[in-house]
Amino acid sequence: MDTSIFDMPHETDVAWCPGCGNFSILKIVKQALTELNIKPEELVMASGIGQAAKTPHYLKNNVFNGLHGRAIAAAMAIKAANPDLTVIVESGDGCSFGEGGNHFIHNILRNPNITHLAHDNMVYGLTKGQASPTSQFGFITPVQVQGVTNEPFNPLALAIALDAAFVARVSIADQEKALEVIKQAISFKGYSFVDILQPCVSFNKVNTWKWFRENVYYLEGSHDPSNRTEAFKRATEKGKLPLGIFYRNEKPSFEDYLPVYKTNKDPLFKRDANLPQLQKLIDSLRQ
Repeated sequence: MDTSIFDMPHETDVAWCPGCGNFSILKIVKQALTELNIKPEELVMASGIGQAAKTPHYLKNNVFNGLHGRAIAAAMAIKAANPDLTVIVESGDGCSFGEGGNHFIHNILRNPNITHLAHDNMVYGLTKGQASPTSQFGFITPVQVQGVTNEPFNPLALAIALDAAFVARVSIADQEKALEVIKQAISFKGYSFVDILQPCVSFNKVNTWKWFRENVYYLEGSHDPSNRTEAFKRATEKGKLPLGIFYRNEKPSFEDYLPVYKTNKDPLFKRDANLPQLQKLIDSLRQ
């Protein structure tokens, strides 16, 4: 599969450590977009702050890089302004569930038609290794020198409890299956959340590539993703982490409820009767 349509120039400086799981995530996201025939000009990727948030910088597409924890809110606004766009949030576990926890909650409830890919390495990789919301109990860091004393945040259980449209978990250690789930998430209408387990080779020496291979398993083929009660039960299991699509719930998206789209499906930026005059003003200012 030729993914070169999304490639940046070869001299692009990629600011990730060798062996970082983000390289594999970048690879399969490009592959997913290519296989889904999504064009760069039809795609907007929103991100906040962190190593995961750098991912959109390494693809040839439209990018909104905002404040820490605010990527989901920006993505929702972008989708509302132009529902024809494919909008993807790329953010880490800290940006998504720490600084961005409130946005995570309320955008699940609003159900915008966006895809949220959370890079979950269970540590703050950009700011040198303190515990993140998903760090495991007892995890020792330069800040938590006696070990983390709280239970890890469970984004899947929260998303299912709030009746999110699409909830899944994958491990980047299995790229083939991660690719298929991410493709389904992007294609699904509504708020699609994928928790992507990945190693941080510099600051998390516990949850390594080996750990993510040995401490996960796949939901059985008999699992019914329409059964919310069972999905919540599986999301709260202790021990090895289950992978796969936990929950799917087809329902109207946020954009379907916007009154302006019930009579006119044109993006907001195309509706201004004074648009030609506005463009002339913009052109004059550029001269």
